[in-house]
Amino acid sequence: MGEHKNNQVFTNQLLKWYDTEKRELPWRNTKDPYRIWLSEIILQQTRIQQGLPYYNRFISAFPNIEALAEAAEEHVLRLWQGLGYYSRARNLHACAQQIVAAYNGQFPKTYEQLLDLKGIGKYTAAAISSFAFDKAHAVVDGNVFRVLSRYFGITDDISESRSFKVFESKANALIPQDDAANFNQAIMDFGAIQCKPKQPHCALCPLSSSCFAYNKGMIAELPVKSKKIKVRKRYFNYLVISYQDHYLLKARGPKDIWQGLYDFALVESPTSQSVESTLKMLNNRNLIMEDSLGPVKHVLSHQQIFAQFIALKVQDFDTFELLKKEFDCAAFNADQIDTLPKPILIENYLKEAVFSVD
Repeated sequence: MGEHKNNQVFTNQLLKWYDTEKRELPWRNTKDPYRIWLSEIILQQTRIQQGLPYYNRFISAFPNIEALAEAAEEHVLRLWQGLGYYSRARNLHACAQQIVAAYNGQFPKTYEQLLDLKGIGKYTAAAISSFAFDKAHAVVDGNVFRVLSRYFGITDDISESRSFKVFESKANALIPQDDAANFNQAIMDFGAIQCKPKQPHCALCPLSSSCFAYNKGMIAELPVKSKKIKVRKRYFNYLVISYQDHYLLKARGPKDIWQGLYDFALVESPTSQSVESTLKMLNNRNLIMEDSLGPVKHVLSHQQIFAQFIALKVQDFDTFELLKKEFDCAAFNADQIDTLPKPILIENYLKEAVFSVD
């Protein structure tokens, strides 16, 4: 089968499959670039089932881009809490402000202008330009890598940056100029529902008869991905310091995980250490250790956090103030803590060990 004919077979069968199998999602029934953009940012590295409640929450809190731009960053981060990859939320907020300031609240319509916006890369620019403005720019993500590599037998290593152009070029050769939005939605749904990473539904696949991987027995080998992510292990010793009904927390700074989110006073150690070793640095002050928990393992994309929580009750206000300054924290009561954006690791600890209900 010639390349052009094979391309046509793929595109036609894919769109036919999508016509009957597509998922009904709220952002698919709109041409509003704000809602499309919001859904795409939320769904980066997030499953639809997990991301949908966040999308609805953001639309409720910020019905338009002006409302999002005017919001406090802490409010945006609090609504984002639990999704992870918090730089996405900060970029989302900054991008909204950029569009309001530079484009009077109107999304630019060209792919190139969209690429200039904060936090918008090639995938998101292609999605917005095709879904909102009917421009024929193909999306390329993990689903697209997998579908194209399997069907066309593309063996370029997807962990290498140069391979992106190979897949982007192929996808743009397949996308119909007059039906770009449906094609992009179709190939993403096909990868998520039909051509899954493990146990794809090949027996019921309308493309199986002409699929390279299926006919060559190479489904498990494609796409090729050789580079392994190096995982860094970190040991967090949290001091949960309280005086009466107030607790010490601080906003995390830049150039590390969870920027702008709040956690407890932290002693990070190069290896796992005992509660006693952690407490030595406090020089036996007027403190009562109420409880300890850990280590609790928390897995991020490139890091593994082993967190130990040590609950410390302070006997007097002066000591509380000294510790507040020493650890650069602020004091919050339960209601205030509830409104703060926090890593899910901290949120879970608070629910289970501090504000739990018997």
